[in-house]
Amino acid sequence: MSNAPDASVKSFLRANLPFLILSAGVLAVLLSLGNWQVRRLAEKEAYLAQIEAMIGSAPVAIPDAPDPESDRFRAVEARGRLSGPEVHVLVSTRDFGAGYRVIQGFETGGHKILLDRGFIRLTDKDRLREPGEIDVTGNLYWPDEIDDFTPENDLKANIWYARDVGPLAAHLGTEPVMLIARETVPNDPSIAPLPVDTASIPNRHMEYLLTWYGLAATWVLMTLYFLMRRRAKDAT
Repeated sequence: MSNAPDASVKSFLRANLPFLILSAGVLAVLLSLGNWQVRRLAEKEAYLAQIEAMIGSAPVAIPDAPDPESDRFRAVEARGRLSGPEVHVLVSTRDFGAGYRVIQGFETGGHKILLDRGFIRLTDKDRLREPGEIDVTGNLYWPDEIDDFTPENDLKANIWYARDVGPLAAHLGTEPVMLIARETVPNDPSIAPLPVDTASIPNRHMEYLLTWYGLAATWVLMTLYFLMRRRAKDAT
């Protein structure tokens, strides 16, 4: 008599073996996806830490041939002259609201590159800002802001919708290199620098790993509930 419950359980498990195998397979997939996101989270955090260290490192001179990969985020300092017209790139910021980034040609050390001087308010768009010599400390950067929903630039109104280095360089006659100002001397009080940081680099791996592990836990509970319901039905 004491072996009857064990025999009943074994019989129940054998009858539901295909479902148990399927359930174990699904659970293994969900856990493996969660584990993969744990590894990706560690990799992304290390990558962001590396970028932050590069952004905050001691500034150096602009390299002779800046490279979009190896020199991305490199801290630099340069003295040069602002040249040519401004380009205004529409932007919205948490601190200032809607406005424009001011992009201008910058001649320095044999280079003529793009300089992102920073943010101006909508009401300052037509304000006259005299070109001249300035000292700039900032970071080299090649923004990737174009997607399928980016509108066409309004060249007549001088309103751009993304910092697309290639077209900007062609428009202003510069090298396809952009320097994002962190500090300028002298400082134009109408322009607030918008320095490079890691805030725009997505890192949702914690959210993803919680999702996969949450689904795994939910799957276990659903499996147990299904087995309990079937067990109760068989017992009637």
